[in-house]
Amino acid sequence: MKPLHKIKTILETALISSQEPLSLSQLSRLFDEDLGSETLRKLLEELRGDWTGRGVELTGVAGGWRFQTRPEFQKYLDRLNPEKPPRYSRAVMETLAIIAYRQPVTRGDIEEIRGVAVSTYVVKTLEERGWIDGVGHRDVPGRPVLYATTRKFLDDLNLRSLDELPPLEELAALNNAAGIEENV
Repeated sequence: MKPLHKIKTILETALISSQEPLSLSQLSRLFDEDLGSETLRKLLEELRGDWTGRGVELTGVAGGWRFQTRPEFQKYLDRLNPEKPPRYSRAVMETLAIIAYRQPVTRGDIEEIRGVAVSTYVVKTLEERGWIDGVGHRDVPGRPVLYATTRKFLDDLNLRSLDELPPLEELAALNNAAGIEENV
């Protein structure tokens, strides 16, 4: 078996060079011998500690582990790449929130909650972003698609699971502070 410092270096190299989060099963494939999930987790936690105080951090998200910029340094990196992140309409954000908090839901469920029709553009925008996907069909006439959030949605929001979403009460308070009506 390789020394632990060598294993940590291999893990670090794989995580830094990957554009997507790597799961424990993917990371375990780096080695000839089986390290076991607990050993891998322990080494990843040590590696996270090794990077404390730097501009980059190792974090666990739904899709696995990845290195990412610490939020307080993002404003400096934005100067190198001044592209603005995509802006989403209120309809897109409301639809996403309904799906995230009430999943799985149909388009009809979303329309009932929002009180307005959901345009094809809104659903297509969220699907193209990779944040929602059809996960089945409701067993009613017409068999409407059931929508749920994806692992990419969790990864993009730096969440490990939906349990880490803020409570709806917090969102309502933020919306009220920003002057947005409560619809969810």
